[in-house]
Parts: sequence; C-alpha cells; structure tokens
Amino acid sequence: MTKKALLLFGFIALKFILHYFLISPEYDLHRDEYLHLDQGRHLDWGYISVPPFTAWVSKLILLLGNSVFWVKFFPALFGALTIYIVWKTIESLNGSLFSLILGSVCILFSAILRLNILYQPNSFDVLSWVTFYYIVIRYIQTQKSKWLFIGAFAFALGFLNKYNIIFLLIGLLPVFLLTKHRVVLSKKQLCWSLLLAILVVTPNLLWQYNNHFPVVHHLKELAATQLVNVDRFDFLKHQLLFFIGSFFVIISGLVGLLCYKPFKPYRLFFFSFFLTLFVFMYFKAKDYYAIGLYPIYIAFGAVVLGEWLKTGWKKYLQPVTIALPLLLFIPVYNIAFPNKSPNYILEHPEPYKKFGLLRWEDGKDHTLPQDFADMQGWKELAQKVDSVYTKIPDPQHTLILCDNYGQAGAINYYTQQKIQAVSFNADYINWFDLTQKHKNLIRIKEADGSQTELKETSPFFTTASIAGTITNPNAREFGTTIFVFTGAKMDINGRIKVEIKQYKDYLKE
Repeated sequence: MTKKALLLFGFIALKFILHYFLISPEYDLHRDEYLHLDQGRHLDWGYISVPPFTAWVSKLILLLGNSVFWVKFFPALFGALTIYIVWKTIESLNGSLFSLILGSVCILFSAILRLNILYQPNSFDVLSWVTFYYIVIRYIQTQKSKWLFIGAFAFALGFLNKYNIIFLLIGLLPVFLLTKHRVVLSKKQLCWSLLLAILVVTPNLLWQYNNHFPVVHHLKELAATQLVNVDRFDFLKHQLLFFIGSFFVIISGLVGLLCYKPFKPYRLFFFSFFLTLFVFMYFKAKDYYAIGLYPIYIAFGAVVLGEWLKTGWKKYLQPVTIALPLLLFIPVYNIAFPNKSPNYILEHPEPYKKFGLLRWEDGKDHTLPQDFADMQGWKELAQKVDSVYTKIPDPQHTLILCDNYGQAGAINYYTQQKIQAVSFNADYINWFDLTQKHKNLIRIKEADGSQTELKETSPFFTTASIAGTITNPNAREFGTTIFVFTGAKMDINGRIKVEIKQYKDYLKE
C-alpha cells in the first residue's frame, strides 16, 4: 500500500471512529431519523417530506437489523466518501501530499462532522454536491463525454435524495453558459445525458404529480413557519462558523481561482460560489443548506496553499497550516455536538447562547439546542406506550394515533410489541391500516393540545383515561400525554378516512 493510500485509509478510518464517540449516551435518536427509518417499511417513489433515496437506505438498514450502529453508519459513510472525493479532486488538480492531508483535515474537522452524526438526507446531499463539482472539473480537464453521463446520473441521484441540489444548478449553470465551456451545448452527448437524468428522476416527478405536488405545500409551510425566522446576517455568520478552521483554505481557493494560472480553466467556480450564496440568501434558506458548497473550494485552496508553501522558509508553515483546522475546531467540538449531557448544558448555557445554538426554528431561545431536545424523551414515550398497550383488552384492535411523525416513528422503532403507530402528520398519512376494525385508541397528544382531549374524545368510547406523560423536562416532547380510550361506540375507521381526506385536501392547497 502506498503512502497516499495509507493516509487516505487512515482519514476514513478516523472518520468512522469519531462518529461513535460524538453522541453522549443520554441522547436517543433524532425525531427525523425515526421518520426516515419508517420510510424504509413503505418504499415508494416519493414522500411528503423527502424524495425516495433515504427510504432506500432505510430499507437496507432494516435488512441489516435496524440497530443504532447501522443508523449511524450510513451518514458516516457518506461523510467518508466526501473526504474521498475531495482527495480525488486534489489529485486531479495535481495537488501535493501536503495538499491531500490539508484538504482531508479541513473536511474532517468541519460542520460536515456535525451533519454526519444524524441520519438525514443532508449527509448525502453534501456528497452529491462535491461529487457533481468534481465531475465538472474532470469534464473540463478531459472533455470526455463519459463525464456528462456520469454527471447527469450523479445529479439525478442527488435530486432523488434532496431537492436542495437544485441550488447548485442555479448557481453553476448561468456562469457555465457565460464562459467558453458553453461549447458543450453543441454536443449531442449532452442531450443524451440530460435524457438519462430525466429518466432517473421521472418516477419521482410522476409521484409528485399524482399526489398534487406536496413538495410545493411543504416549501410554503417551511417558508411560513421556519424560513421567515431566518436572518440573512446570521446565515453568513454561520457559514464562517461551519468552516471556521478551514476558512483560510476556502479564501485561498477563491483567490487561487482568480490568480493561480493553472486554475484559469476553473475560474467559473469563483463566480458560481458567490452566485450560489446569493441565491441561498435571497430565498432565506437555512444556514446548513449551503454546506455542500464548500468542500470543492477546500480542494482548490489546499492545492493553492500546497504550491505557495512548498519552498523556502514557507514550507515550515505546512505543519501549522494542517494543525490550524484542528485547533480552531476544538471550541466548536465542545458546543456543537451532543457530547455533553443535557444537565451540563443547562448548567453552562453561555457558550451555546453566544453562538446562537439555543435559538430554535421559532426564532426563540430555549434551554437546549433544538436538535439536542429532539433527541430526548423518545424511549420513555415508547416504553410507556408499550406498557399501556399490553394492558388493553383486545390490544390487536387498537389504533395508536400520534400528533407528529417523531412520536409515531419513535414508538415504531423502540416498541417491543407488534404495533404500528401512525399520525395525520407527514408521510404517516399514507400508512394507516384500515383493513381491520379498531375498537380502542391510544392517543399521543403534544402538551399544548392535550387539555381538551378527554372532553372531546371520551364520548365516543366506553372508557377514557390518562395513562402517562413525558416527564423529561429536557425533551422537546416534555408534557406530551398518553390517552387511552377503549370500547369504541363509533366506526373509528370512518372518522379516520374523513381526517385523511381533509389532510390531503389541505396538501393540495
């Protein structure tokens, strides 16, 4: 094994090892992870919340045993592949061994490490961005048509993972067309590659069409409830924090794209960088949506610094340059990861508040970062529902109806019983089993909606009671209440069909 191969293997191994030491045992899985895992039980070409790629991975996780190990393995794998693609990019740009090490260190000790601890589409989204950029570079270098087809497939796969990759195209395509590279438009292979991309994404587009484009409703709801609270200045500030240890490398890459002669063929990337950021800011996108933009510029920067620091006294700066991303990442590591217990954060809120980590999507400060609060209380909920379920007469005819997808997904993941919780929220709206008659109801209500549940629902059942609540004060679900209703006096399935129709009509608006 060559020195380069050994180093690359070392970085990838370190990447996997780190991911099993970044989350304190006090935390459960994240609410989004439960939804994505349940999608693996209901394979389709589309979902209300995300495109289908994550569900395919979830199916594989199910086949592998559905353990937390595999849930955490795949985002770590996508992060490791991101390091690999950056490595290959630096090699294609004739970067030195120092450049390869610097680029890998910068990717490893950045916000990507934080992103990769959660099983969400974001990890593969970043990988999709850097892979597509790498393919563009390889096409510029070789002018070989095979890269057009590889790029078309890579973009389509990224699209089937997360529609966020459209921002890449918006930021790159106009600049591409304004340069000499637009000559690619005259190649018939481009048409065939575009056809390939269209064929790959068409099943998902047809699913969106047949379901009245729920992605449009999702975007409107996102804009009204979350993006409205996005501050554009905070967006830019967080871009710096995401790559604080490698910011100087990114700047070096941008300067190199203008000044470093071997980079002249890639100058379009300089203008594309700012156009893409502008588009993100214009639409008030969440700050982490733009993370996929940076790895390719780290590759450019690593090559430039490798050239600038290779001779004379400057070569002695190489170890310092490599150490800097790690040293600057240490304070980020101390607050950006759920590696401290909730009680520790409650006792030391200052650094979290200083960096805006206690600010949730509602625009308000809370006691824990939102992602951390979303990793609390789920096991407690599932255990209490299991306990209630075993005590109900005729439990196999019991409907478990939740207020949100996190509750339903967590119950389905942790339950020791043969039950399937559902919700009129997100993709669960399509997963109700109405083939059997439901006689009993276990109703999971969020704290702010639980006060009137007994009064409103008990008239339709013989018995009604409160079976428990989520008592973990650090959980976002704190106060969520478990209601039990037995002996239905009405056709529950009929009422469910009405609710499903109302929700689907709402999605059409």
